Amino acid sequence: MNDTVSIGSSPRRIRQNNIVAALQTIYAHRSLSRADLARKLGMNRSSSGEIVAELTEGGFVQESDESGKQRLEHSRAGRPGIMLELVPDAAFFVGIEIGVEHISAAVIDLSADVRACRKMAFDTMSSTVEEAVAQGVELIVSAMEKRMIGRCKGLGISAPAHIRPDGIVTLAPIIGWREVSLKDIGRSAFPAAVPIAVENDANAFAIGDSYRHGVSGVTLFLLMETGVGGGIMIDGKLFRGGHGLAGEIGHTLVPGSGGQKFEQLIGREVLIRQYREAIGRKHVDLQEFLGDVHDRVPAAVNIAETWSRHLAYALLQACRLLDPDRIVLGGSVASLYPMVAARVAVHMSEGQNIPFPMPEIVVDDDAEFGSAFGAACMLHQRFLSLESEEFGSEDGGPVQSAMS
Repeated sequence: MNDTVSIGSSPRRIRQNNIVAALQTIYAHRSLSRADLARKLGMNRSSSGEIVAELTEGGFVQESDESGKQRLEHSRAGRPGIMLELVPDAAFFVGIEIGVEHISAAVIDLSADVRACRKMAFDTMSSTVEEAVAQGVELIVSAMEKRMIGRCKGLGISAPAHIRPDGIVTLAPIIGWREVSLKDIGRSAFPAAVPIAVENDANAFAIGDSYRHGVSGVTLFLLMETGVGGGIMIDGKLFRGGHGLAGEIGHTLVPGSGGQKFEQLIGREVLIRQYREAIGRKHVDLQEFLGDVHDRVPAAVNIAETWSRHLAYALLQACRLLDPDRIVLGGSVASLYPMVAARVAVHMSEGQNIPFPMPEIVVDDDAEFGSAFGAACMLHQRFLSLESEEFGSEDGGPVQSAMS
């Protein structure tokens, strides 16, 4: 598909399309020669050069250090290709995850590399939505330099909630929110006027992992904290279902459990509560439990074995419905999986009479910040798209300088 297909007849629209296509292409390849960029855009060198010049002047694109090295190495062997790359500091994007008992936040740059991340304990259920959002904003803004805030191009917020496309949280039973405009609250709390997007935490986690790895096929994402949220990616696109609730495996009732849901059996709080009861201590946290599982403390191992059986059952049901190629685990509880992966595999094998193909099961590279990272990625993706207002000036003049 030609990236420069016109989205309208006006020169402004064609220009915007070409600029966005150039940015997307350079981002996808990290570093690209001028000749290769023109070829991938389906443009002649002169037209492509005009786009590059405009983006360079605006501070979004630069020649890479590799180009200078190539010129020195090939000074006697003809002119080498000039490599182009995005200017990382040209734009920044903030992501905030509001959990049940924590807030995490991350900042990524124009290359989608993480530049800062923070996490703190926070009792969301005993706070107002405004207090939670304000705390998340303060948490990450305090980690940003003034220039980063000035060049911020978007804020993403994720929460364990059902969220409409207009940014209204319709229902969030685990944190007690109902009918609140999370987008408007975020706009009031953030110190810069930027585009804002809000998303379910598990969906944001799915977006972030897919953004990092570029997955294809069918992938099931589980975000395991106090609750267990799920997201589904099909060929790199988020599958929301008929009502925006696809992937919510945590709310599935488990037979023989007395009416309990999966998240009540494999969530963070149940692990901590069970271990406190098992060893008779009131102040054990998740990290101590995980450490004791690693050290093969019998009480911890027994709880981990029960957890692995419940997780296996949940994944097995999901596999029969979705037939995923890959399952990605995230959230603080995901750290338990590598220590019991063999047991999960055994339970999944024992749970089926027919040997169906089994998906790859992995833990996200940065499981505890996956949802915050994904929330930031949503705005990065918007910036490098035709939805961006950055490159659509009515007068068709040069793009606004990123360094102003």
